Amino acid sequence: MCGICGVAFAPRNSEAVSRARRMAAAMRHRGPDEEGFLENATRAPGLALGVRRLSIIDLAGGSQPIWNETRDVAVIFNGELYNYRDLRERLLMCGHRFATQADTEVLVHAWEEWGEDSLNELRGMFAFALLDLRERYATTPILFLARDPLGIKPLYYTQNADGFAFASEVRALLAGGAAPKRLSQDALTAYLLFGSVSEPVTLLEGIFSLAPGHRMLLYLPDRRRTPRARPWWDPERSPAARDPRKPRNLSSAAKRLRPLLEDAVRAHLVADVPVGLFLSSGLDSGAIAALAAREQAGIQSFTLTFPGTAFDEAALARAIAARCGTKHTEVPLHGDAVLARMEEALGALDQPTMDAVNTYFVSWAAKKVGLKVALSGLGGDELFAGYQTFVDAPRLSRLAHGARFVPAALRKILAPLIGALAVRKNSPDAGGKAAAAWAYPDALPHPYYFARALFPPGKLERIIEPRFRPSSIGADGVTLEPTWLGWLERTANETRKLERWAAISWLEMRTYMASTLLRDTDSVSMAQSLEVRVPLLDAPVVEFAGALPDRARCSAGVQKALLVEAVGDLLPQEILAQKKRTFTLPWEEWLRGPLRGRVEASFAEPAPSLVPYLRAGGIRTVWSAFLAGKTSWSRPWSLYVLNEWCRQHLAA
Repeated sequence: MCGICGVAFAPRNSEAVSRARRMAAAMRHRGPDEEGFLENATRAPGLALGVRRLSIIDLAGGSQPIWNETRDVAVIFNGELYNYRDLRERLLMCGHRFATQADTEVLVHAWEEWGEDSLNELRGMFAFALLDLRERYATTPILFLARDPLGIKPLYYTQNADGFAFASEVRALLAGGAAPKRLSQDALTAYLLFGSVSEPVTLLEGIFSLAPGHRMLLYLPDRRRTPRARPWWDPERSPAARDPRKPRNLSSAAKRLRPLLEDAVRAHLVADVPVGLFLSSGLDSGAIAALAAREQAGIQSFTLTFPGTAFDEAALARAIAARCGTKHTEVPLHGDAVLARMEEALGALDQPTMDAVNTYFVSWAAKKVGLKVALSGLGGDELFAGYQTFVDAPRLSRLAHGARFVPAALRKILAPLIGALAVRKNSPDAGGKAAAAWAYPDALPHPYYFARALFPPGKLERIIEPRFRPSSIGADGVTLEPTWLGWLERTANETRKLERWAAISWLEMRTYMASTLLRDTDSVSMAQSLEVRVPLLDAPVVEFAGALPDRARCSAGVQKALLVEAVGDLLPQEILAQKKRTFTLPWEEWLRGPLRGRVEASFAEPAPSLVPYLRAGGIRTVWSAFLAGKTSWSRPWSLYVLNEWCRQHLAA
């Protein structure tokens, strides 16, 4: 696990080197063990690559960059390849010679053997940059960038008159002077809509994310050919999707899923340092714990506890640990400690998000118990229908469909009534989402997006003037100017052939999971120099589950029925019987109490970079609605995080 960065097309080698070194220095937390650079390559003027390494595999011999035998292909790599031993054996049989035991070295030899098709051989989480200087295969040197199918590991890039630059963090690009500190109005709209900035844009104008399952090719030193992101992963072409014997019912699907989960966990335990696991009271982390404990006796688990509070999960997590036989540790966290470390937690965010502080403290707890690698149950809700969105999205879809037959003026008149009918206990914003889907049924590319909306259309306009910029598409069908709206439209179009639950699962994975959960987990865990692995997002598991018909995924009245059927025998009955719980801190209480003064002071003085975009009184209206109990804590909290992030990172 590392932080990688690079500069291409710089006017001078010295400038490329200086910028790459500044970017690497800004990511020291991602790789405190060592650094490495590739500089002054003869055939690639204006190029420099850098890496900060968190050593997990081949601690002594895995230094990067790693070259092939003839030192004309090199790679810098962030992530883990879980099938690297199998690939190594295959490549050895093809005549390749290895100098290390590191998974990183597999990439250079796989590229020599299979070229871009090597991506289809990789199983893991990754973002990497590969430099090919060979004269006999290419008339010009090549820089190749790629990202894993689900977007577990990030990679950001920018191109302007000063050249092309990429890095594992947006803040590293800023530190290297790769882009101006200018807010993107387009991305700001996405943030307020969803509480995080949607792929493939960032909050900074001109800085983009290489989207999950995408690749990019640069020809050096010819900068006339503008690099474009292109997809390389298509789950519809996976072996699971093409399998004519795919399961047709829940029981047979569970029997096929169990060995896939066992293999995923087994692969994710490979490391040359101790591996532990996050353990809450939930089914997802419980399943990972049960399977991991069968592979590795006495594996360490830990739970972040909140003594004396209603959301403490210690007792149920303890029951799972006892059943599985893990070496269990409870890390207590009290409210005053959270508040004292709040600025530190917010400072760990590479981009603003309303959802990451919880994960920051889980990562802090993992580091506190001495872990360098931890397994997480992230992905279970998306794959196995654990979210309320699997219920809400179909309802909103029916509502939006019906609204299209009603004149717009009448829709707006009826919207408050629709909202009042949709209000749910403990969910003051459910009515607002329903009202927006009714009044503006075509404002978003799919009704699911209303279910995930933070400030839905109709309320968004009270805070900013929103900007919905479409993507521009070239004659070859490749996106020229990526936008978040284009990504949402494309994702929605990909669901047209899918059944209801499969469609929502895909929407969750390509939007909320990719743009919020995975990005947050990477950012805040790497701030603690901690590698988080997500076995439930192992590509064979995702492809298998995604290819199933709904009747093989679900059972009426049973939450996450497929996962329960597959691994339920390994867990205590009380874990299977409980209603879904979400891990969250008591923000409602804190925003009305110890955090109130801090938040009000922040709102009284918006960050200068935000001021040009904010409506007068918009933020105060949200804060007043929260204090009156008319909206949930997530709305003012998201605005506070945005304001503080901009104040810290976008100051002139």
